[in-house]
Amino acid sequence: MRSVAANALTLLIVLGVVAAGMIGYAMRQVEAVGPLAEPARFTVARGASLSQVSDRLAEAGMIGSPTLFRLAARYRGQDEALRFGEYDIPAGASMAGLLDILTSGRTVQYSLTVAEGLTSGEVVALLRAEPLLSGEIDETPPEGALAPDTYAIQRGDSRAATLQRMKDLQTRRVAAAWEARDPGLRLENPLDLVTLASIVEKETGVAAERGLVAGVFHNRLERGMRLQSDPTIIYGITEGRGPLERPLTRSDIQTPTPWNTYTIDGLPPTPIANPGEASLMAAARPEDTDALFFVADGTGGHAFARTLQEHNRNVAAWRAIERSRGSSGN
Repeated sequence: MRSVAANALTLLIVLGVVAAGMIGYAMRQVEAVGPLAEPARFTVARGASLSQVSDRLAEAGMIGSPTLFRLAARYRGQDEALRFGEYDIPAGASMAGLLDILTSGRTVQYSLTVAEGLTSGEVVALLRAEPLLSGEIDETPPEGALAPDTYAIQRGDSRAATLQRMKDLQTRRVAAAWEARDPGLRLENPLDLVTLASIVEKETGVAAERGLVAGVFHNRLERGMRLQSDPTIIYGITEGRGPLERPLTRSDIQTPTPWNTYTIDGLPPTPIANPGEASLMAAARPEDTDALFFVADGTGGHAFARTLQEHNRNVAAWRAIERSRGSSGN
């Protein structure tokens, strides 16, 4: 009996040594340089299982044994920690290194730029055309509700979620601008602020002019003068579907629409675009000026005037520039 017990103990010791050796060998394999010859990218699909990921890694030539990869993930407690997204994989990445990368969440980041002054319809079209994004957008948000900015996105991000990020950021920006507004402005609510800011955004692309343009419009509102902003005419024609692919005509100026500030008093009923943060702040804290008019000056900026007589001279100068360029411009 003692001999049987001794033999059994010896067998257990041998098996333990063998098992330890196998585990040690397996761990060395897990830590060893992998077969990937050059850096590559790998995407963990949303909802993919460990088995699916390991098989795809093997097909991509990044690991030699899907089974060993799965065992290593379970041994390391990473079998349920894989994170959705696209990852940069270095050449020679070990299985352990791959597990650390694919559970890190440090995905490849891309940039999506939404320019100031786009309409909500144009922003939605931009998102729908972006191949990195997924899913559908059910409806177009109200004009002015989206924040122009450069957004970090990753492959497979939801279009609806990305749109919501834009809405949330604009909500915060509008609230901050409304809180910081100068006292006494003829703006009844945050929507008025966004509406005026959208007109400022469309009127000038010169950053240094935004406060002055806003000051002119505030002066006109204060005096009960119509804003007479050409971009509001354009929005009344297109209703935000895209740019107007022709110059404005006298008939356009004279044709009433809810947004045409040549034919309506005060502000339009809605914004005409999505204003950026700088235009929101310009509308909330306009530059102190006595100017009531402005017109393009041929340099990309505008000439400002206090009186109609002075403005008419500036307009004549601009028309002369247009003629010299052979353009029928606005």
